[in-house]
Amino acid sequence: MPTRRTLTAALIACPVVLTTRAQPVPRPRPTPAQTEGPFYPVALPADADNDLLRNGARRYARGQPAWLDGTLRDLEGRPVRGAQVEIWQCDEAGHYDHPGDGSRQDPAFQGFGRTTVDAEGRWRFRTIRPVPYSGRTPHIHVKVRLGARELLTTQLYVEGDPGNARDCLWRRLDTADRAAVTLPYTAGSDGLQARAALVLAL
Repeated sequence: MPTRRTLTAALIACPVVLTTRAQPVPRPRPTPAQTEGPFYPVALPADADNDLLRNGARRYARGQPAWLDGTLRDLEGRPVRGAQVEIWQCDEAGHYDHPGDGSRQDPAFQGFGRTTVDAEGRWRFRTIRPVPYSGRTPHIHVKVRLGARELLTTQLYVEGDPGNARDCLWRRLDTADRAAVTLPYTAGSDGLQARAALVLAL
């Protein structure tokens, strides 16, 4: 039978390490879907790249230039390779390039852009900080496609904008969903910077 001395020696030689049980990492929530709205382009512009401040040879010099960066991942955190991200928005005067809005958008503003996510699921656009129009708070429309499949349509808002609380679509979101699609625009060396993390339930 072991003595007190041998038990003490064993504990010294093999100390017991007390650790807390690792907590599971919370599963990410899918980015909330929102309406496409009435102004998705009827015909895509000839220039439909990720720089909305250049439309062909024209350069758009109004508004607050901004970089909109983001990631696109599934619920397991894996990048959705090969997917395309589209954005569209009104110009600084609040006009869309759409017949339903009188096709009054400044021709120098591309208004619509498309890019393919990279191997890490990253995407990027050069545009302007969104502005309000026709009773809506500032927002940028976003659509995600993978081949012929449309995976997500949503809208991205501006953190702290006073129009958010009055906006019918923003108000329908719960607190977590608002946080997912409401972005801070911060000053950078090359204009404003905003970042969105899109999550898809595939």
